[in-house]
Amino acid sequence: MMNVEALEALLAAGTDSALLRYSLGCACLEAGRTARAVEHLAAALDQDPGYSAAWKAYGRALAGNGDEEGAIEAYRRGIEAAEAKGEVQAAREMGVFRRRLVKARRTPEGGTPPAP
Repeated sequence: MMNVEALEALLAAGTDSALLRYSLGCACLEAGRTARAVEHLAAALDQDPGYSAAWKAYGRALAGNGDEEGAIEAYRRGIEAAEAKGEVQAAREMGVFRRRLVKARRTPEGGTPPAP
C-alpha cells in the first residue's frame, strides 16, 4: 500500500476518486490517524455510497475514533450496500463487527451483560 504522503500528493494534484479516498483512508488507519481516516472514507462514500469496502473501513475508523454508535450505523449501511451487490462475505464480516460493537455497548466493562 502506498504511504499517506504519496496518496495525499495525488489528492493535492487534483486527482480525486472514491478509490483514492478509500486508499488514503486505509493508509491513515494503518498509520494510526483515525480522525483523518474518517474524513477520507466519508469522502469516498460521498462519491460512491455503494462502496462496501469503504463502509467496512469507515466503520473501523469510526470505532477507532471512539464513535461506536457511528460505527454501528456505518456497518449497517455497509451490509445493505454489500447485500445489494451480492457481496455475501463482506456483509457477513460487517455483521460480525456490528454485533460485537452492539454487544460491547450492552456489557459493563469486565462484567457480564445486564439482566433484561
